[in-house]
Amino acid sequence: MIQAPPEVTNFALVRQIRERVAATLADRRKDDDVAGRPALTQEARQAYAAELIDEELSVLAKARIEDGRPRLNLEAEEALAQAVYDALFAAAGLQRLLEDESITDVHANGCDVVWIRRADGRKEREAPIAASDEEMIELIRTMGARMGLGERRFDAGSPQLDLRLPDGSRLSAVMAVSARPTLSIRRHRFMTVTLDDLIALGAIDEALASFLAAAVYTRNNIVVGGGTGVGKTTLLRALADVIPASERLVTIENTLELGLDQCPEAHPDVVALEAREANTEGQGAVSMAELVRRGLRMDPDRVIVGEVLGDEILSLLNAMSQGNDGSLCTIHANSSDGVFRRIASYAIQSPERLDIVATNLLIAGAVNYVVFIDSAYEV
Repeated sequence: MIQAPPEVTNFALVRQIRERVAATLADRRKDDDVAGRPALTQEARQAYAAELIDEELSVLAKARIEDGRPRLNLEAEEALAQAVYDALFAAAGLQRLLEDESITDVHANGCDVVWIRRADGRKEREAPIAASDEEMIELIRTMGARMGLGERRFDAGSPQLDLRLPDGSRLSAVMAVSARPTLSIRRHRFMTVTLDDLIALGAIDEALASFLAAAVYTRNNIVVGGGTGVGKTTLLRALADVIPASERLVTIENTLELGLDQCPEAHPDVVALEAREANTEGQGAVSMAELVRRGLRMDPDRVIVGEVLGDEILSLLNAMSQGNDGSLCTIHANSSDGVFRRIASYAIQSPERLDIVATNLLIAGAVNYVVFIDSAYEV
């Protein structure tokens, strides 16, 4: 088990200092309002919070000395200060894991049963991420409120949460449908990736890279299929890198992951659309299918769907066959043949209830290439 510094997992102490600093920040905001001063910018607020945390640590050191206990060493003080800062402005007990570049996956089955997987394939037990399951739920709820395009609920009435984190990682969490709250985070280590990068990694060879580049450049419609965690999104990013910078792109995702809009040098004209859940009154939901139709009205040169998950496939196939050449998407499938079966299953479940014959005709007129990707393991 990997042990975090004791100061990081002393959640009671972290919470006490965080609450005092948060109270001082709130008082400062009230004083500024009363005095008619402009509110602190986020950067200034964070800098002020760092000063307050240092003051709190000085008070703590003095108290420990007066009690006859040794003060924390410099490394321990820095770890505690960072834990408090993360609780105020970042992902609290998860932040240290998100900042470890060697970690690819984080799974928490409750606050204290935490597993990570590293890039070399090793699976390890980690330290707790919160003091209790209730605090873990509150952490996830706070992340849902802060880190998406819009606030996403996480409560008994909405017990599932899918969220793209600022670093591009994907978080999935559930509560109330399991004995304990659970979360999984899939780290995307290659937010900017090219076909040459995939050659260097040994994922593809030069001949395949040249073929894929030509297929994208000549505006073929491509579906990338594969299982969970095999690199569909990474390959999609690499294919998108081939698209000329002059083209207007509309990306559509259930949860933002692609991040093409975060690469203005390669893609300066990108609209990133994300599906939205209904609010507490059941209003405001926007589906992937609606976003595909809306995206087509934005005059895109290409439409890119991060992962097809349902009846939006019909809108996308219609777009591919009606002038939006060069569109790309991924789909979950266990084989290349399975890609077509998956599309057919989504089509027959759609409001249009498209049968297999009609679906195959639509695919034939829309899809130029299916690229199937899988993991290869040495034995």
